[in-house]
Amino acid sequence: MDASRPLSVVTPTLDGDVLARLAVVERAFTPGQLQAMIGHASVSGVRKVLNRLADQGIVDARPVSKVAITYSLNRDHVAAEAIISLANARDTLYARMRGLIEQWTVPPTYACVFGSWARGQATIDSDIDVFLARPERAEIDTWDGDVAALEHATTRWTGNDARALVLTESVIHDAPRDPVLVSVATEGRDLYGDSGWLRQIVRKGAGR
Repeated sequence: MDASRPLSVVTPTLDGDVLARLAVVERAFTPGQLQAMIGHASVSGVRKVLNRLADQGIVDARPVSKVAITYSLNRDHVAAEAIISLANARDTLYARMRGLIEQWTVPPTYACVFGSWARGQATIDSDIDVFLARPERAEIDTWDGDVAALEHATTRWTGNDARALVLTESVIHDAPRDPVLVSVATEGRDLYGDSGWLRQIVRKGAGR
């Protein structure tokens, strides 16, 4: 799955990119504003897509002056719910991962997604990087089984390889200045636990 273009799972065209932007924000945009958000194609190309979607009824076109028209998603359209769901696929994924982790016998002290997925830059070839802080009391075999199940389920849900970085609490406390830990603390998208726990460790490490 291309997390930066979530509707490409059903349509790789500019139409999907336009609909994805309209679905996540309940406001109207000019073609120029949408083109700047999408980052590719031309303003005229975006305008043509918007007018075609307006003919389908999924987009509302409203004149705001003699020359300017703004466009928004028609959320009353029968197709709107499916479009909004696809546009928010990343949040749906995180909710599923969170629900699975909550079922563990010994959950992680802290868990998050980091890397390109957390930054919203993931493509179809991007791994899903998951950080897991393992409590010292966790039984290894059970923990490893839970981690493997999370990786497998996440890959099935997206088509992207899920890779877990597992560190014990003691290792994290001993290496607070590790660049990976700093990256996780800075950009991680929380799945379980308090992100402040890790950020506090990293801040203390920076002060040494």
